[in-house]
Amino acid sequence: QVQLAESGGGLVQAGGSLRLSCVASGITSSIRDMAWYRQAPGKSRELVARISRPGATTYADAVKGRFTISRDNAEKTVYLQMNSLKPEDTAVYYCMCDRNMRSFWGQGTQVTVSS
Repeated sequence: QVQLAESGGGLVQAGGSLRLSCVASGITSSIRDMAWYRQAPGKSRELVARISRPGATTYADAVKGRFTISRDNAEKTVYLQMNSLKPEDTAVYYCMCDRNMRSFWGQGTQVTVSS
């Protein structure tokens, strides 16, 4: 099993920045893609950004140019740098990883952007 622990969420004004971190523990060998998802109140969970083990990235259109996903394989950590935050970015942000054809999820961290 893989356990994921997110940190770095909080309250920020529009235009501000936050950096989310997610550390994997447990059986972490062979982790492939890692990703960040978010879920706003009353909405479905959606992909924010995804990064493969070699470092190829994918972003949702809503965050392109503002968010950057990165990972440190040695530290088993994935990051999400969020700049130019908007009120519509308010959501619970979840870390996810794929290992041996299974997906594992963190508990989530709240990000609130005030206008």
